Amino acid sequence: MNDILQEGLSELGFAQSSIPLFAQKLGAYIKELQLFNSAYNLVNTSDFEELAVRHVFDSLAAHDIIASLAAGIRSEDGILIGDIGSGGGLPGIPLAVVFPQFRFTLVERMDRRCAFLENCAAMLGLQNLTVQKSEAEKIPHESFDIAVFRALKPLDARFAKTLLSLIKNGGYLAAYKAKKTNIENEMDAIRAVVADYTLTEVRVPFMKDAERNIVVVKK
Repeated sequence: MNDILQEGLSELGFAQSSIPLFAQKLGAYIKELQLFNSAYNLVNTSDFEELAVRHVFDSLAAHDIIASLAAGIRSEDGILIGDIGSGGGLPGIPLAVVFPQFRFTLVERMDRRCAFLENCAAMLGLQNLTVQKSEAEKIPHESFDIAVFRALKPLDARFAKTLLSLIKNGGYLAAYKAKKTNIENEMDAIRAVVADYTLTEVRVPFMKDAERNIVVVKK
């Protein structure tokens, strides 16, 4: 099973010297997802390969975009990235594995899922990651340099306002989305809240049957 992780990470462009450690940690994380999924309802599958492709690689497909956004932010305290509605830790935990230089806060409102996330952070030795039990609406404004959002529900005007309120001025929202046509309709509906955005298609290793895009909004 480690082979698919190493091959996928290589396709995503990570340095060969980093891949063995990343694969080890991500493999351990996937096994935790498998172990606790049925009890905590974390993701929609417990198959190792499907978890690797549709969840871990999908989370990491935006790594170049996130690195580029972070490079354009000046922060004396280092880059702080919030994963809003983290659920089972996606995309926050895979991103925290490959970006040890950034700090991550996983925002999740459910107690059991928070316990799972804290356990994963400890087990994987992710000292750059904290878990915050809270609804997004109760997070202090301007908490993050970058907020990432990977959930199935669409961005309506109310939630878009909430997400943008969590980001510092000059920071970014990066939302994981599917089909371009659906995104355009979704963003048109919230034009009063989000006047401008960029859309970038990303490729997920071994996932040939699904279109994936990242919507970036600058505050």
